Amino acid sequence: MKRSLLNMMLAGSLIALPAIAASAAPTPADTKLMATMRARPAVKTALAALEQEHGQWVENIIALTQIPAPPFKEAVRAKAYADMFRAAGLGDVEIDEEGNVLGLLRGTGKPGAKLVVVSAHLDTVFPEGTDVTVRREGDTLHAPGIGDDVAGLATQLSLIKALAAAKIRAPMDILFVGDVGEEGLGDLRGVKHLFLKGKYKDRIASFFSIDDGSVDGLTNGGVGSRRYKLTFKGPGGHSFGAFGIVNPMTAMSQAIVNIYKIPVPKSPKTTFSASVVGGGSSVNAIPRESWLQLDMRSESAAELAKLEQAVLAQVDAGVASENAARSTKDGAISVDKQLIGDRPAGNTDAASPLVQQTIAAYATEGVTARLSFSSTDANVPMNLGIPGITISRAATGGRGHSLDEWIDVSPVESLKVKRMNLLAILAAAGYR
Repeated sequence: MKRSLLNMMLAGSLIALPAIAASAAPTPADTKLMATMRARPAVKTALAALEQEHGQWVENIIALTQIPAPPFKEAVRAKAYADMFRAAGLGDVEIDEEGNVLGLLRGTGKPGAKLVVVSAHLDTVFPEGTDVTVRREGDTLHAPGIGDDVAGLATQLSLIKALAAAKIRAPMDILFVGDVGEEGLGDLRGVKHLFLKGKYKDRIASFFSIDDGSVDGLTNGGVGSRRYKLTFKGPGGHSFGAFGIVNPMTAMSQAIVNIYKIPVPKSPKTTFSASVVGGGSSVNAIPRESWLQLDMRSESAAELAKLEQAVLAQVDAGVASENAARSTKDGAISVDKQLIGDRPAGNTDAASPLVQQTIAAYATEGVTARLSFSSTDANVPMNLGIPGITISRAATGGRGHSLDEWIDVSPVESLKVKRMNLLAILAAAGYR
């Protein structure tokens, strides 16, 4: 069985995750920190710049949405986003070998010191050829991918421009990233590259992903996933003449039935899904091959590993059952187990400074942070033991991953999100 690169780095350590509270209030110390920061003239200038730039934020959302970025084909949007980074005033702008867009806002610390990463993902779930024309109805924008995660990209640009307008330099460098491969079979490839192979990999102290679609969302738990394509193979033959020989489709069907009898815990939440199937060549032929795509998820790395072991055992049992039930005179059933997705589980402790300061940043706008598990780019740093969280991209939206996806861009709530994000990022970068 193929092991996760990230789990190999952790030497196989599988640790049960602590429970994550539904909501959280800021500490007095962090409340005071936020009040001190907001009173600084430079921060006031930055917050005012966010308000002035709101109309451009909307235009950026529309422009970026209408540049298609299907899975593994983000290059055109990446080039446009790199140009936006340069125009916003970032230095060292580049597109790395994986396709991520990187831009650095230098701090006052020593070159090469630890830094904070802020990211939003470039890709969408939608295939090439999807109509991504934006339709506007008042303060509501409709289009595939407009929220997830184009709103995050545009919000990130607004934060960069506000920091530049106020000439704010935090003690730590801030690396802004438009990353690739967050969706589907992209398997977090952009952020994995950033942390495991990229030029900044040894400098990252904390990580923000701008990818939550609600005003109060704060993800500090990473739902891990393991995804397989299971290909069942057999001799095949004529449906009448070869009747009685083994059938890979029967083995696959039995495996699915077996898998759905596996008990899983409600907490930590653990799930599985037989999601996509295919195979066969003709209605009058016993297939030579059938295949299944399977998704397994858990809030716990340990439970995910247990589920994976149980699922693969049931796959083998389905094969063995078919080989025992019918003739193998022309060949037996076999199964190829191809790992096609590996998102590591993880957690950033709710008591960590990153989470606590972000809770306090939300509270400056009267928002009680809702701590939760999800599957985002932040899974990677969480799994590596580096503080990472996912914060809001827009206040309100819906129908994500559908053709009628939408977001609300009315200024009051949208600006609230951007102000909270700005304070949280500055706090993480050591600004006081």
